[in-house]
Amino acid sequence: MAVDYLVIVVYLAGMLAMGWWGMRRARSKSEFLVAGRRLGPAMYSGTMAAIVLGGASTIGGVGLGYQYGLSGAWMVFTIGLGLLVLSVLFSARIARLKVYTVSEMLDLRYGGGRAGVVSGLVMWAYTLMLAVTSTIAYATIFDVLFDINRTLAIVLGGSIVVAYSTLGGMWSITLTDMVQFVVKTVGVLLLLLPIAVVKAGGFAEMKAQLPTEYFDPLGIGGETIFTYVLIYTFGMLIGQDIWQRVFTARSDRTAKWGGTVAGTYCLAYALAGAVIGTAAKVLYPKLGSPDDAFATIVKDELPMGVRGLVLAAALAAVMSTSSGALIACATVANNDIWSRLRGIGRSAPAGDHDEVKGNRAFILIMGVAVIGTAIAIDNVVEALTVAYNLLVGGLLVPILGGLVWRRGTVYGALASVLVGGVAVVVLMATHGILANEPVYYGLLASLAAYVIVSLATPATDAAVLAAWRERLAGRSPELASEPVPAAQ
Repeated sequence: MAVDYLVIVVYLAGMLAMGWWGMRRARSKSEFLVAGRRLGPAMYSGTMAAIVLGGASTIGGVGLGYQYGLSGAWMVFTIGLGLLVLSVLFSARIARLKVYTVSEMLDLRYGGGRAGVVSGLVMWAYTLMLAVTSTIAYATIFDVLFDINRTLAIVLGGSIVVAYSTLGGMWSITLTDMVQFVVKTVGVLLLLLPIAVVKAGGFAEMKAQLPTEYFDPLGIGGETIFTYVLIYTFGMLIGQDIWQRVFTARSDRTAKWGGTVAGTYCLAYALAGAVIGTAAKVLYPKLGSPDDAFATIVKDELPMGVRGLVLAAALAAVMSTSSGALIACATVANNDIWSRLRGIGRSAPAGDHDEVKGNRAFILIMGVAVIGTAIAIDNVVEALTVAYNLLVGGLLVPILGGLVWRRGTVYGALASVLVGGVAVVVLMATHGILANEPVYYGLLASLAAYVIVSLATPATDAAVLAAWRERLAGRSPELASEPVPAAQ
């Protein structure tokens, strides 16, 4: 294992070095939070794919393949589908808004800060839990690598992400994500996938050894697939972690086509994970948990050196999602919650240096909170389900409604968030956190409240809508009083 250890140590040291280098570029709020809005197609595609394909997509995707066969690809497939829909239909408009958070978009669309404050609280809870669940995954990987206890593994992995994210913000995260994208591609698609299939005897042997439902594309069940679409496809459309990456695009064309490439990559990654899991079922038919499939096949079947690279790929998957969720959580906490509580708003912008210091401090504070929460929480699936249910049930309708329906009002948006959020919480309490009913009926309640209250209240002021249309067309300056850097 000495060679494997060396590969991992070099990888982790490289992440910290890139964080230090990114610090030298992050001189303004725009540079720190959205990489100066200057990423070209290659960087944008790679980093977008890196953030959406985290530990759940890699370790969990293989686990679903172990449990259900090829239909286990549906969870990651719906993530890729959501990214494709976002990129093709909405990303150009989102990029032209030149904002930093989803809540700022709601303020622009509906006028005033009421909808933005409520949505900021919901989005903060979602991004916090997303960062927490990503951080917990370090325990699995470091247990395989170093056989260390859960708490130490979380502190070790979480501290590295917090360090490079705090140093350079989005520039550091962009650089590390690009490396992580390459490592994941090589480790999972080019090494683990073919080795797993060969070790299992090829596709013919896999079909001979496993039940036919393992090769049924709908074997996981129609209701499960529908739930994945509601949670993950719709979640991709409105999450702060995803939107903040869209804000980094050099142009709306980059956001559209770069995101389309990333979404297509996700579809291939989904199938790869399911095939690896199916191969693991042939090799290890009686594992205690499906989520053990990834670690078991890596530890037992891969040669020295290759094993270290594939484990680095798993680590890269976790780190890319964790860092993206962390900076999103800190951005919302600072810009949508703390600044409003202090009464700063946007009327008295601080200097570049002070704003970078403030956002850097919030990444550090949120990072410590994430590590502490990850140590305290045991049930990862329930925590992530609560986060996505609140996100989709409370925020999907007012966000997409604001983009496509002119008659939507601020009162309709507020009612939608509150009614949908309360419905989700009540239904999770009565039906169980993992039940499908909370997101189904919460979303319907949110939609009904949005339409009814919007139609029952005065239309949004014409001046607000006019300013909104100007911003969507890209003819308005950024909210922050800083120039948009030249493309690089």
